[in-house]
Amino acid sequence: MASSTRPAYDKADAKSMLDDRGYTGTLIRGQNPALLFEKGVRERITESYYWKEQCFGLNAATLCDRAAELKFIGGTTGIMGKPTPFLCLAFKLLQLVPEKGIILEYLNFREDEDNKEEDDEDADLEDGKQNGVQEEEEPEGDADSEKKEDLNAVGKLGSWKYLRCLAAFYIRLAWEPKEIYMTLEPLLTDFRKIKRRTKDGFTLTHVDQFVDDLLTKDRICATALWKMSARSILEDLDELEPRESPLADEVDAMDEDERSRGSRGSSGSRSRSRSRSYSRGRDSRSWSRERSYTRSRSGSPRRSDSRSRSRSQNEAHGRRSRSVDSRDGQ
Repeated sequence: MASSTRPAYDKADAKSMLDDRGYTGTLIRGQNPALLFEKGVRERITESYYWKEQCFGLNAATLCDRAAELKFIGGTTGIMGKPTPFLCLAFKLLQLVPEKGIILEYLNFREDEDNKEEDDEDADLEDGKQNGVQEEEEPEGDADSEKKEDLNAVGKLGSWKYLRCLAAFYIRLAWEPKEIYMTLEPLLTDFRKIKRRTKDGFTLTHVDQFVDDLLTKDRICATALWKMSARSILEDLDELEPRESPLADEVDAMDEDERSRGSRGSSGSRSRSRSRSYSRGRDSRSWSRERSYTRSRSGSPRRSDSRSRSRSQNEAHGRRSRSVDSRDGQ
């Protein structure tokens, strides 16, 4: 009986999870989360050295330590299609299927120093209140400006950029379209540089470019992304509000400047074209008059020369005929 019972430990190759016949875990869109990766990619991940050594026994907390050690993002590398650590950790996230609150902490994960500074500031404020020190009231305009301040653009959120990219990649694979747009679009203001591993080597990209690829492309990091509804469709269904770009005011100002310049340029070009056509007409008329005048002046002496030559020839011929007649008469 003891030999026939199922062992109560996990296998390092994770083959039991890849088998749908015995899977009883959390489903994503009605299927096994591990099957979101293609079969060839799954086999390469489970057979890789990094997966067997670094990804075995990880949980949602210890995975942060592995993600903090990442130096680049990417899918598979080389001729044999070796999976990158980034892809292995993403596959591990699909096995764990952590809660949404944990994934949001991955996106906004900050260093311990920032948390310590905030704790110190809170402690100072509490001490001031206890000592009877009243805080100065800030004007409403400053409070509004702080609320509108983009923490991603300032760099106050997401100190571990590769952990943020890993969480964004998992969100694109596992969450619903509405949640994907609402969560990933604020990351488009994160302009930090990251390294990306390709089959041939390394390339330089940015966090916002990677997030934009997740929202627009169908395949990234050797993974076929599931077909997601377009944002315009969700706006028509009143599930999402129209997205307001932070550069909308600047773009409108640039359009107005171009229109004003275009109107000025069109009026100036019309006046220039009229003056040019008028000057060209005057030049052509003067040129034609001068040409006709030179032709008339140059043609008259030629005609007179030809007439004089014909007269001299006739006179010479007449003299010869007279001399011949006089000889015959003698």
